[in-house]
Amino acid sequence: MRTFFIRCCGIIAAGLSALSAPGYGAARESFDISVTVPPSPVAIEGREWLIYELHLTNFSRESLRLMALEVLAEPAEPLVRMEGEALAQKIAVVGATRTDTQPLRPGERAVVYLEVAVDAKRLLRVLRHRVRYAVDGGATATYVEEVVGGNVDVRTKSPLALGPPLRGGPWAAVYAWHWPRGHRRVFYTVDGRARLPGRFAIDWVRRDEQGRSARGDADIVKNSLGYGADVLAVADARVAEVRDGIAESERVSANPKHSLDEAAGNYISLDLGDGRFAVYEHLAPGSLRLARGDRVRRGQVIASLGFTGDSTEPHLHFHVADSPLPLSGEGLPFEFEFNGKRERPAPDAMITFDPR
Repeated sequence: MRTFFIRCCGIIAAGLSALSAPGYGAARESFDISVTVPPSPVAIEGREWLIYELHLTNFSRESLRLMALEVLAEPAEPLVRMEGEALAQKIAVVGATRTDTQPLRPGERAVVYLEVAVDAKRLLRVLRHRVRYAVDGGATATYVEEVVGGNVDVRTKSPLALGPPLRGGPWAAVYAWHWPRGHRRVFYTVDGRARLPGRFAIDWVRRDEQGRSARGDADIVKNSLGYGADVLAVADARVAEVRDGIAESERVSANPKHSLDEAAGNYISLDLGDGRFAVYEHLAPGSLRLARGDRVRRGQVIASLGFTGDSTEPHLHFHVADSPLPLSGEGLPFEFEFNGKRERPAPDAMITFDPR
């Protein structure tokens, strides 16, 4: 009887750039490629977008430099291709302060922040990703490889359609996909798992026709045009969490650095159902009119806009996530119904909500 032996040669990451079989090149370790939160389409100014992150971890024993990235629809159609500086602007290396264009050393992870415009009439079911990279061969010449992975199903669940969180306006919808310290790129790991609660967060700042956000001395908190504005429930909901009692500085320049626990300031979280929560942050002290378990109706006043927690000026921070706690959820897409439209405002769009 013939006996067969199989040698265990170690764990090979999901990113093999070729297979050891006739017709293929030699097997090579490279990246573990993953999408931790599947995307779902969200409408922004009449177009649909998939907004998500691609995680690339170097499991090889060599330094790897990212050269190009393609987002592929099935079977292999490129939706987006990025390289050079355009790609570098989308990348952040976890825990690193060096530039994003340097090679990833063994064990390092890069997060690629992707915003992909898609045809609203086309049903996308699965995305894949083609990564082209250069291998630093040390004493040998550098050579280029590619690997395809990071398969992810596109969610078909529609984003929540919410009512306005504020009245009147104009309100600036302040967010930007490229800000290194904007909500879009800030992970929190507070309970053993890295999450991105502000993936779709918007800061609402009241401005006048000249673009000013305050009258007179802008350093005085109560001179802010939005300070004290009514904050509204965006849906019929149950109150999941409430925190009041965090003090407010009289001047913007006097606002101290807060602990991670108090960074959100005074806040309210509403349970919207189906594991989704609306989170309102930086609310004025003493203005929260609710207790945990209370029921609210869409359009009901629930608090006042304030300046508590880590904030650079009075504004309302709003996001939807799968947790009622400000730092413990994955940010989920949402759209607003206002003025006869349903969509998510574009970055820095000026919005005047229907006062009705």
